[in-house]
Amino acid sequence: MMHAYDKLYLEKARTSLGRMLDFAVYDLKYNASEFFALFIASGVAERFEQGDFTVLAGKSGIELAYLVLDEADVEYERLTPRFAAGRSEEYWTGWALAYYQWFTAMRFADIIKAVPLEEISALYTPYHEMDIRHFVEKMNELCRSQRGETNLKRLRHLAGLSQRELAEKSGVSLRTIQQYEQRQKNINKAQIDTLIPLSMALYCEVRDLLEPLEQATAEE
Repeated sequence: MMHAYDKLYLEKARTSLGRMLDFAVYDLKYNASEFFALFIASGVAERFEQGDFTVLAGKSGIELAYLVLDEADVEYERLTPRFAAGRSEEYWTGWALAYYQWFTAMRFADIIKAVPLEEISALYTPYHEMDIRHFVEKMNELCRSQRGETNLKRLRHLAGLSQRELAEKSGVSLRTIQQYEQRQKNINKAQIDTLIPLSMALYCEVRDLLEPLEQATAEE
């Protein structure tokens, strides 16, 4: 599976995003969702997603928060940061979300569109005590539930074909079609020799089969 950036930067990225949210809420007095919206709108999130090491590893969480405000052209007064003894719920939210974005290579904007930040924070109990893989599985489940049916399934229904009939007509295995429709595999990462037969069988363009969101559970 293709991840968002080199794993070398992952732990620093998780720490920075977690500290950014914690600082924004408890020191800068922002609502967590409002600040995360600034993070996305400022363009800093995009640099983070693309593996810009100056953002991932070159800044502390506090510096990252100030960069967001600078890029969003928001006036602020620099503060002496509060250092909590333990991790806050907001810290965990950023820390876990950074891992999920790295793991799936989804855009933060798409993740939040599917699962709002408040819902992610609500997973703190019990997921902060679990292996991060359990959080990933839960987020995958939540993302899938918000997306509705895939383009492949919709086009297959329009063509009046069952999954088995589409498999026979296209030469693509029944299991593969099921995995794409259930988002167990990411059709956006399918080989062209899979996409073309499907598009021909469904009388559509290859681009019509692709999904607007990167699929969180995809593994080729």
